[in-house]
Amino acid sequence: MPERVVTWIFDLDNTLHDARPHFFPHINRSMTEYIEQFLALDTEAAGQLRQHYWRMYGATLLGLMRHHGIDPGHFLRETHRFDDIERVVLKEAGLRQTLRRMRGRRIVFSNGPVHYAKAVLKALRIADLFDDVVCIERTRYRPKPDAYGFLLLLRRHRLRARQCIMVEDSLENLRTAKKLGMRTVWFAHAHNAPGYVDYTIRNVRALRQIGRYLQSCGHFQ
Repeated sequence: MPERVVTWIFDLDNTLHDARPHFFPHINRSMTEYIEQFLALDTEAAGQLRQHYWRMYGATLLGLMRHHGIDPGHFLRETHRFDDIERVVLKEAGLRQTLRRMRGRRIVFSNGPVHYAKAVLKALRIADLFDDVVCIERTRYRPKPDAYGFLLLLRRHRLRARQCIMVEDSLENLRTAKKLGMRTVWFAHAHNAPGYVDYTIRNVRALRQIGRYLQSCGHFQ
C-alpha cells in the first residue's frame, strides 16, 4: 500500500503570497542600506556586494556572516521591517478556503525570519491554519536549498520525507526536497518542468485537485 501523505510543507514568498511587487524590492533596498551603514560603503558598492553574496551563497546574509561578522538576528530584524504589511500583502482568491479543505498537517518552511513569516501569515488571515512555521533562525541560518533545514524539520515533526509534499516556487529547493524523498509541487507559470517536479500549478486552488487525486489513490487513509 502506498505511504500516506500526511504533511504539506509550504514555502512562503511567491507561493502563499506574491512578494514581487512590494516585499522583495523593500527587502533588497533595506539590505543595501544595511550594508552601506555597517560596512561604510556607498550605495552602488553596497548593492553590488549584496548581489555578489546572494549569487555566491544563495543568501546575502551568509556572505555577511562569513566575511564581516554581521549579527544575523539584527540583520534580519532591520531588513524585514514592514509598517504597512496589511496594505501591501497580495493574496490569492480562495487561499484560506483551499488550505482549510486540504487533509493533513500544514507547515510553512521559509528562508525569511520568523517575525516576518508570522506577520505575513497573519495579514493573509491564514496563520491559524498552520501547525508550525520553520524559518531561517531554526535552521542555524542555513537556508534552502541546503538539506540541513529540511532534515531538521523532518526530525522536529518525526516525519519521513515520503510522507510530505513540498509546495515551492524555487526549483533549487524542490530539487533538494525530491532528493530526500518528498513529493514536489512547483508553483509557477510554466509548461515544462524538470523530472524532480511531480506537479506544476499556477494557483493555490489547484492543490485541491492534487489532494483529491492522492486521496483517491489511497495516499490519505
